[in-house]
Amino acid sequence: MAIIETEIDGRGALTVWLNRPEVHNAFDDTLIATLTETLRKAEADSQTRVVVLAGRGPSFSAGADLGWMKRMATYTEAENRRDAEALAELLRTLNFMPKPTIAAVQGNAYGGGVGLVACCDIVVAYEQANFALTEVKLGLIPATIGPYVVSAIGERQARRLFLTGEAFSALEAHRLGLVHRLCTRLRDDLVITVSQIIDALVAAGPGAQAAAKALIWRVGRGPVDAEMIADTARRIAEIRVTPEGREGIGAFLEKRKPKWRG
Repeated sequence: MAIIETEIDGRGALTVWLNRPEVHNAFDDTLIATLTETLRKAEADSQTRVVVLAGRGPSFSAGADLGWMKRMATYTEAENRRDAEALAELLRTLNFMPKPTIAAVQGNAYGGGVGLVACCDIVVAYEQANFALTEVKLGLIPATIGPYVVSAIGERQARRLFLTGEAFSALEAHRLGLVHRLCTRLRDDLVITVSQIIDALVAAGPGAQAAAKALIWRVGRGPVDAEMIADTARRIAEIRVTPEGREGIGAFLEKRKPKWRG
C-alpha cells in the first residue's frame, strides 16, 4: 500500500492523500521524502493547476510517527539535524509552491500536521476536527513548523499554544486564522466546499496566481517604504505585458473566457 496516493481530475486538481490511516497519517522519514518528491513533481507538471492535501481515515495527520521518534532518540545531534532538515525542506516546498494549495482537514491535526495545514494557501476543516501543538509535552519544540504556524496565527496566539500544548477546536482554529472555512458535514459539505474553491482557483490565471503568492510573501515581510512601492509597481508592469496578462485583459474586454479556462 502506497503511503502517498494521488489522483487528478479534469480541472487539473491533484489530490495528494496521506495514506497511513492505521497510524493516523503520522509521518516518518520515508513519508517526508515521498511527499516532498510528490509535491515537486506536481509543481513541475503543467497539467496540475491546484494541489489538495488530504488524509485517509479518521485523522488528517497526528504529526511525528512514534517509531520514528524512538529512532530519533538514539540519533546523534548531526543525525537529528539531517532528519529535521528533511522535514524543513518538505514544509518549504509546500509553503512556497507557486500553485494554489488547499488543505482538506477531515480529522485531527497535531504537531507537524498543523505545520502542513499552515503551509497551505486555503484550509477547509470539518468542525469536529481538533488541533494541537503538543511538542512541549514531549520536551520538544515546534521548530521547523514554527515560521509557518506563527505566520498563520500570529505571535501572540503562538505564545499560548506553543507553551501549553493544549488542544483547540476547529472553531478556535477558524477564529485564529489557521482555518478559512468550516464544514458541518464530513463527507458532503467538505467535498463540496473544496470543489467550489477549486472551481474558483482554476478560473484564474495560473501565472497570475504564482505572481500573487510571490507578492504576498514580499509585502507581508517588509515596511511600506519607497523600495516596497517601487517593487509593487514593477511587478504589475511586468505582468501586464506577459502573454497571460494580455490574454486576460483581452478576454475581459471581448466578453469571452480566457484561454486557460479552455
